[in-house]
Amino acid sequence: MILDSIFFQFATLIFAFAILFKSADLFVDSAVGISNDFGIPRIVVGIIIVGFATTAPEITVSIISAAKGKSEFALGNALGSVIVDDGIALGLAAILAPAAIMVDKRTLKTTGIFLLAVILLGYLLGFNGVFGRLEGSLFVLILLGYWGSMVWAERKRKAKGFDISQDFPEISGHDKKPLSKHIIQLLIGLAGVIAASHLVVWSAEKIAIFYHVPEVIIGLTIIAIGTSLPEISTAIIAARKGEGELSVGNILGADILNILWIIGMSSIVNPIDVRHDKVHLSIFGFDFGIVGSIHFSFVWVMIIVVTMLTMMRTGYKLKKSEGIILIAMYAVYLLMNYSIFN
Repeated sequence: MILDSIFFQFATLIFAFAILFKSADLFVDSAVGISNDFGIPRIVVGIIIVGFATTAPEITVSIISAAKGKSEFALGNALGSVIVDDGIALGLAAILAPAAIMVDKRTLKTTGIFLLAVILLGYLLGFNGVFGRLEGSLFVLILLGYWGSMVWAERKRKAKGFDISQDFPEISGHDKKPLSKHIIQLLIGLAGVIAASHLVVWSAEKIAIFYHVPEVIIGLTIIAIGTSLPEISTAIIAARKGEGELSVGNILGADILNILWIIGMSSIVNPIDVRHDKVHLSIFGFDFGIVGSIHFSFVWVMIIVVTMLTMMRTGYKLKKSEGIILIAMYAVYLLMNYSIFN
């Protein structure tokens, strides 16, 4: 059958990537337009609007997995996506951006601290390998409170007479389309990104099976990266357009959502229990023996997030060389997964 043809799978993969990046291009333009319409920083738009929208594949996959009782996949998808977003998406954005990505100091300080606190809280609550409905509800409430505080802070900032053009001087004459058109473009771009992402995952999985790639590698690369393709493509397109802060906001927002929204909602749908999922944990020569997989995942999430935030805190910018380091860290993580699970 033609659907099983390897040539058809490669053609589908190429077509899906073309749709993905075109949709991401439209998505970024509309997000920038919304930022202009409301007079709020790009990084805030990235954290709330773009971050929430681009994590749609992760939340869909995780909730379906949780509903079917596949707790390991729901949790692994959420935590794995954080590592992919920070290592691959932000790494490629830094490398492909025309110049070093500048980062808003004020937002990075508040969001960075909040992200670290969320990861630590998630680790403590899930230390025993279980996320119940109570923990899930707490995560969702924290997220809603965080969003509310961001909106309140921006309104207070504008009420004090802050001129947004001080941060973004190009706003004054940029993109004068009506807000309704920006919203329509945002929805069209999002629909295209999600649909194309599903096509990429489907065709890539078929290709991997055809060439007898181990299932563990399919899960770690195709599924984890596949559900993160909206973040990856959006971050790259935004960086190439010189909207690096949108890339940073998108990734920071996605990281927060992966912990609070995805784990939270998945736990509410069906409590996550990975107590019996054990691995032999060894990181950078330090042998921790046999531990729960949740410890391996959260340790790596903390390592790559701390590295990312430290890089951005240094000079409040992200350079190409630092993007290479992030991608290299993801490669190490991938190799460790292969050695553990293969």
